[in-house]
Amino acid sequence: MSPELDAVVVGAGPNGLAAAIRLARAGRKVLLVEAEDSIGGGCRSAALTLPGFVHDICAAVMPLGAGSPFLRRLPLEDHGLEWIQPPVPAGHPLDGGAPALLHRSVETTAAGLGRDGAAYRRLVHPLVERWRELAEASLGPATEGVRHPLVMARFGIPGMLGATRLATSVFREEPARALFAGMAGHSILPLSRPFTAAFGLMLSVSGHAEGWPMPRGGAARLVEAMASYLTSLGGRIETGRPVHSLDELPSALVTLFDLDPGQVARIAGDRLPERYRRKLRSFRHGPAAHKLDLAIDGPIPWAAEELGEAGTVHIGGTMAEIARAEAEVARGGHPERPYVLVAQQSLFDPTRAPAGQHTVWAYCHVPAGSSVDMTDRIEAQIERFAPGFRERILARHTTSPADYAGYNRNYVRGDISGGAHDGLQLFARPAMRPVPYATPAPDLFICSASTPPGGGVHGMGGYHAAGAALRRLRRA
Repeated sequence: MSPELDAVVVGAGPNGLAAAIRLARAGRKVLLVEAEDSIGGGCRSAALTLPGFVHDICAAVMPLGAGSPFLRRLPLEDHGLEWIQPPVPAGHPLDGGAPALLHRSVETTAAGLGRDGAAYRRLVHPLVERWRELAEASLGPATEGVRHPLVMARFGIPGMLGATRLATSVFREEPARALFAGMAGHSILPLSRPFTAAFGLMLSVSGHAEGWPMPRGGAARLVEAMASYLTSLGGRIETGRPVHSLDELPSALVTLFDLDPGQVARIAGDRLPERYRRKLRSFRHGPAAHKLDLAIDGPIPWAAEELGEAGTVHIGGTMAEIARAEAEVARGGHPERPYVLVAQQSLFDPTRAPAGQHTVWAYCHVPAGSSVDMTDRIEAQIERFAPGFRERILARHTTSPADYAGYNRNYVRGDISGGAHDGLQLFARPAMRPVPYATPAPDLFICSASTPPGGGVHGMGGYHAAGAALRRLRRA
């Protein structure tokens, strides 16, 4: 009998939705199944604290969402998506001085960095000018870079360095060094590690080229728009349908998994060779996140008022402080002064909170599986740069690594990034193969954040995996 479907995609996060959309756009009959009662994976929103306060459960600000080479080609605005661009993409407070600010303009950013302005301009401006090529080349498997060798050389040579090494060699003063360290901290790695500079460069350049936008109404609006577009193409979505084995799925020519490698090994069973399953089971996950959502009575009272225009604020003080905090996490510790990422969506999106009140989205990195409550330390770091902040708190909601692992099965021990982004695993995700999305079984593919280019809301893992699946379908 002929299969009833061309493709089944398991897992309805941004990558699963992207894979299903690309397959449906190619005229294929697609079913997307999701274990939870709602789609979204890391892109969900909920009233976590008080009625009327809309909090993003995981992903919030999406510089690579608006700049994704695939997502930007979709008519998602026709399906309800509206991007909000804060006036300042990101800010970084410093003790006793003016904050470092990442503006949309390279020139304005450089002007605020004093003696390091010219060096900053030389580092990022050529990449901003060729952002589209850089995004195409870097948001995919390593082979994509061959298509744009010049821009990848300009990005990759400094990007290979540790973030602290690049910052100390290029910049002379603390504001520029701290600003870059805050960007590189998104790697969730010690900033001395090779390639952490690439994270700092990518996020800095994307902030200039695309901004650091957020979906109006909450992160869930992005995946809702993707789902609406998928169904308009004829794709079907079924929620509340966990999958434990391939036998539970309808017959299809190809199956794609927006799941962590361990789940793929369990579901596929002996359809995959034991040697490959061992590689999937040995996939390394990184540190975890401890998150704090707050309802507050008024905006965060930043000592530096300019931070009230920033959608995202990196809190950690100097480059050396951030480097120490991230190194301590990597050693299994819990820093007293953690590096904290803060988003203040309600300043720019009035749908997020009642009039005059606001939401705060904040998290820090902790060792995988940590049970240490970091709430006081996160709040203390914000209070450090916003005296009186704690007095405005109306309600709190914490999400521990265990909570994240229960919320999303891809978040193994609280790792929200789909696996550690270091060593060979930065490129060979989840295993060393010519096509990383393909498995030894010709009809099974992996499309999650555990494939290139890794974590982040950009859909590119799903896009490239669907491309590999379409090549298989054409051969079939």
